[in-house]
Amino acid sequence: MSAAGESGRRDAQQMRARAADLEQAAERATDPQERQQLKDKARELKEQSEHAGGTGKRDIDPM
Repeated sequence: MSAAGESGRRDAQQMRARAADLEQAAERATDPQERQQLKDKARELKEQSEHAGGTGKRDIDPM
């Protein structure tokens, strides 16, 4: 695997870990607005991690 691919995978793992931290913080939050903001940010990070982690797979030509 290329260095760029490994870097992307590491970045994706870090984003997923951060998203999990934000979800836990959202569960502890007492303010409903803060809770929603934390959940939204966690969702965004999960989506970004899916794109970052999958970039190498999309570059491969199946033919």
